[in-house]
Amino acid sequence: MDWYIFPLIVAAGFAAGFINTLAGSGSLITLPLLIFAGLPANVANGTNRVAVLLQTAVAVKRFQKSGTLDLKRGLLLTAPAIIGAILGAQIAVNLNDQVMETVIGVLMAVMLVVVLVRPKRWLEGRPEMLLQRPGWLQLLIFFLIGIYGGFIQAGVGIFLLAGLVLGAGYELVRANAVKNLIVMGLTLFALIVFIVNDQVEWLPGLVLAAGNMLGAWVAARMAIEKGAKFVRWILIAVIVVSACMLLGLSEWAAGLFR
Repeated sequence: MDWYIFPLIVAAGFAAGFINTLAGSGSLITLPLLIFAGLPANVANGTNRVAVLLQTAVAVKRFQKSGTLDLKRGLLLTAPAIIGAILGAQIAVNLNDQVMETVIGVLMAVMLVVVLVRPKRWLEGRPEMLLQRPGWLQLLIFFLIGIYGGFIQAGVGIFLLAGLVLGAGYELVRANAVKNLIVMGLTLFALIVFIVNDQVEWLPGLVLAAGNMLGAWVAARMAIEKGAKFVRWILIAVIVVSACMLLGLSEWAAGLFR
């Protein structure tokens, strides 16, 4: 791997860590770069988990220090996500990139409609739901999201935010704190699967992690200071860009001007 790739990896890691902490889909930046750097797609998928794990650890610590993290309930929702992630990581050995990108792109488009149509729900949450223990339906939702997160990291944060706001009752800032806790848990166990299958390159993974961790620290601080409205607009922007990339709309638009 050429030396000039490493500054690019750090810069991409910062952007991904920032986006992942506030919304999700930061791996749409880092995965293509790792593949460009010469890693096979499955190894890039595994290597990226090193950065995501350390990034979420920084974000969780920052949210916990501010009193934003609902640790007890977050751990209850993390457990089914971890079980799903182990299963998803095993499936990822035979990753079909094109099919997955199309499916994720469609889901992102649906998510955009949900975020735009009911803004108040995302800003205020449903506090009465937080007084109850998570039910079996909530646990099933996070198990299924865990499968997806173990399979491929990109976009899992957005689906977790939807589950935490619409399914668990959190408003966006507290949902972001719990989201990072869940991603940290499922990523740890998914990473173990990739390590066992020899699909992790540690040097680029740790270099990427340096950027991710810095981006996560900055993003967590901004989320706490600026509140749910700021996070919602970041989320909308990320969903629009991610959907366009995954559905090939950006390439189609570029072709019109050739």
